[in-house]
Amino acid sequence: MARPKVVLPENGILEEEILKKMEEIREEDINWKDGKVWSLVYHASEEHTEMLKKASTMFFSKNALSPMAFPSLKKFETEVISMAVDLFGGGNRCCGSMTSGGTESLLMAVKTYRDWAREKFPHIKEPEMVVPSSAHPSFDKAADYFGVKIVKVPVDKETHRADVKAMENALTDNTILMVGSACDFPRGVVDPISELASIARERDIGMHVDACLGGFMLPFVKKLGNKVPDFDFSVPGVTSISADVHKYGYGAKGASTIMYRRERVWKHQFSVYTDWTGGIYISPSMRGTRPGGPIAAAWASMKALGEDGYLGLAKIVMKATKELIDGINQIPELYIIGEPVMSVFSFTSDVVDIYNLGDIMDKKGWHLDRIQFPNALHMMVNPHHASIVDTFLKDLNDAVKEIKEHPEASSDGDAAIYGMVASLPDRNKVKDYIVNFLKSQYKIK
Repeated sequence: MARPKVVLPENGILEEEILKKMEEIREEDINWKDGKVWSLVYHASEEHTEMLKKASTMFFSKNALSPMAFPSLKKFETEVISMAVDLFGGGNRCCGSMTSGGTESLLMAVKTYRDWAREKFPHIKEPEMVVPSSAHPSFDKAADYFGVKIVKVPVDKETHRADVKAMENALTDNTILMVGSACDFPRGVVDPISELASIARERDIGMHVDACLGGFMLPFVKKLGNKVPDFDFSVPGVTSISADVHKYGYGAKGASTIMYRRERVWKHQFSVYTDWTGGIYISPSMRGTRPGGPIAAAWASMKALGEDGYLGLAKIVMKATKELIDGINQIPELYIIGEPVMSVFSFTSDVVDIYNLGDIMDKKGWHLDRIQFPNALHMMVNPHHASIVDTFLKDLNDAVKEIKEHPEASSDGDAAIYGMVASLPDRNKVKDYIVNFLKSQYKIK
């Protein structure tokens, strides 16, 4: 049998050689520091990042699986949750845990409500959750993992927010959970959480607010005088909230939070096994080993920035966001989709091929995510984008002119791939294509 292409070296390699090789390898990565990347990275400042590195390294080897072995991590985690609960209008009865990211937080929420419902509604054998079509795919993943049927309801065609009446009509006797986003990823809008929570409260079921993206931004956007719909624990009926510290909380990856209004719900998040020969095993989340670095860095980030720091960053980000949105709307061929509440938005066109536009912007050094239904380009604004707004808008204007002057030109980049994927009516074929593509990415050439 042929050996794999990469095997363990017979002799260890010197540190200097290893680090040099790693520097060479990372040269192919996207250079986000120049501000031309509009996703994946959340950056407050170089000084803040250096502090995060030090905080993370200090607790590099520690494992939060055991709060007794490492009381330092227990302190950090409980205080991160306490600070987040307070930020989101909760009281001292609220509780929760840290996770590795938004996906794990949402997985834990669905698992928790499934087990909670088994106790509260033992007659429900096939539990369901009702979510807007804009909800994060992590809810689909949770449905696959935990056997909770996901019922997706189309969003309002005008506002792109959850359609309250349609979601209410989608409830059945098997519904255990409703979901809303603050904000959603595709459009940056906040769902009508108050209305959804009122329905959930009346039905005595769970109401989860996915604030993984907007949680550490929206409270400060509101303090700056912007209109932000109510979405947190101040809303009666909201029973849980997830929010990522490693996004607009500017912590190190991966650090998220999942919080509950009541401990009697949170207890169902824990997995406990009492009859293992290795001893009693209990875990509060998906993982066993829970790296100490991200937990420590999350605590350090929140303590270092404080309310004034977060408010200052939000002010910079929202100023840049307004300039970008205004500038895009001033290009006749383009328009913003919906009414974004914060620094996340998408734009499209009824005149030019938006994916082709994205390819031209790629060639100019920019990186914008492609999204669909409708086809659009997506942006998430960070503080380091403030200095390149004018350059971006100039390049965008030039790119639109280029397409209009040469409409016959076809794209050999992502436009062809994304256009094909978005247009295929058989979504199972899309799944097969994407899985095969991703598998190919993880094969050593």
